[in-house]
Amino acid sequence: MNHHEPVSTPSPEPASHLEERSSALALLRVFRHRNYRLFFSGQLVSLMGTWITQVAQGWLVYDLTHSPLLLGITSFAGQIPVFFITSLGGMVADRVDRRRTLMITQSLAMLQAATLAVLTLSGLIQVWEVVALALFKGLVNAFDVPTRQAFTVDMVGREDLRNAISLNSIMFNLARVVGPSIAGVIIAIWGTGVCFSIDAVSYGAVLIGIFLMVVPPRPKRAAGKPLTELREGFHYAWNSHTIRLTLLLVSVLAACGASYVSQMPAVAREVLHQNAAGLGALMAAIGVGALFGAYGLARVPDRHLLQTPILSALSFGLSLIAFSQSHLLWLSMLLLMPAGCSLVLLGGSVNTIIQTVSHDHVRGRIVALYTMSFIGMMPWGSLALGWLADEIGVGEAISLGGTLCVLAAIVAYFLRGPRYTLNQPLLEREIV
Repeated sequence: MNHHEPVSTPSPEPASHLEERSSALALLRVFRHRNYRLFFSGQLVSLMGTWITQVAQGWLVYDLTHSPLLLGITSFAGQIPVFFITSLGGMVADRVDRRRTLMITQSLAMLQAATLAVLTLSGLIQVWEVVALALFKGLVNAFDVPTRQAFTVDMVGREDLRNAISLNSIMFNLARVVGPSIAGVIIAIWGTGVCFSIDAVSYGAVLIGIFLMVVPPRPKRAAGKPLTELREGFHYAWNSHTIRLTLLLVSVLAACGASYVSQMPAVAREVLHQNAAGLGALMAAIGVGALFGAYGLARVPDRHLLQTPILSALSFGLSLIAFSQSHLLWLSMLLLMPAGCSLVLLGGSVNTIIQTVSHDHVRGRIVALYTMSFIGMMPWGSLALGWLADEIGVGEAISLGGTLCVLAAIVAYFLRGPRYTLNQPLLEREIV
């Protein structure tokens, strides 16, 4: 977990065509692009490895420390670089060969997973090393995520962009369903070190896919001063009511609610009294809900897309509040499904909106701001949630976060602009 010269404004598309683009069958049209087929197959394998590591890393930290705070600190270390330097990553994505950049970032991620595997299998692993390696992975992601998201339009063009974003989300969450379930079994039988080894090997699939791609060179553009280009990206986003409101909403949700995932090991052990298999089941339940959300994103009519983030934020907050009151595994799994669905609808709709609004010459920087707002705000929430969980309990901390998400959705509803349909002329009035 990018996209960013003014272009001529196309005439509004007929409503029937807009609905066709949102149909489930339209998703399959994206696979006519050879580069996207290579990307999808490689990423699917790699993301399963990533989710296996996600579960194994949390279990390892909690097994070593039994501290919700250290779970939060580890999550904080893995995501905080995205908050501080992903804008630089977005600027790089606007300037350089994105395919080559992805080869570098994915190779570094492979190295990180391999190091974690070696230390764990040798029995030498310590908590500070897990945190340090999580920080390194965060630094890699600060460049990888905006570049990878901006690369989507290079693979499929504007016409299939929305469907490609939906497919990316489906792919991510399909891995989110399968990966944690596999992780729970592997941890129980062989331990966390094998999980990290599988993750390291899985990066080979995405590296092969990227290597085999043939990408036309992007038009040359004069590169400005780095700080000037960074300011231009922030100014562009702030002067669009649509981009500004959606990014602020997703920032609050990421900080107050989305960080609940970092506490799943504590919920599994202390609240639900489950082992690693129970943790895998909880994470898989989130993934199942997220998979429905990713599919639902493709089905949302364009005329309703701008309202989707607010409704998703409300649903997400209510789901967290309900989940925080559960002490039964099966009920917790059921309540996590709407939470996972709502968060994916929120993130996917915001991603689609800002990429539709943004002009090509700033797409990398605008998507970097989205990454900073979504992924970059989660570490602050993880740190705060870990501290609150230590002070008042895990369930109470998650409930408080859900309440703040509901309040954010209500505020966003009253701050929303006119009810736009998603056609270019209306959206371009937002850009100053």
